[in-house]
Amino acid sequence: MATVRITKGLITIEFGPWERFFAGRARHTVPLTAVRRAAATAHPLRVPRGTRRGLTVSGITKVGVWGLVLGPQQLVAVNRRQPGLHLLLDRGSSGSEFDEVVVSVPDADRLVEDIRGMAA
Repeated sequence: MATVRITKGLITIEFGPWERFFAGRARHTVPLTAVRRAAATAHPLRVPRGTRRGLTVSGITKVGVWGLVLGPQQLVAVNRRQPGLHLLLDRGSSGSEFDEVVVSVPDADRLVEDIRGMAA
């Protein structure tokens, strides 16, 4: 399961051991200044769309990169048991190849409040 930490103006997502393989990385860091919008979603499995590279177990989990051909590039690590943190990013200022990050975390609502509070 992925974990999210916010420290020193950065959002760091650490992927669990099996998620690392499908996400293609152990961690992903985004500057708070690159977050255009942060939202919690009760149904994170509905957010990823488009062509993918990664794992899909229908109705249970999605991990990897979505939107490879068309649409926004999304880094995804979600499951049906937990709410999701959905970040819309300014790719230019994030220095990332992703337009969005969607990750399941038990405290998604609190993280959204923290991100909005720090960005204000």
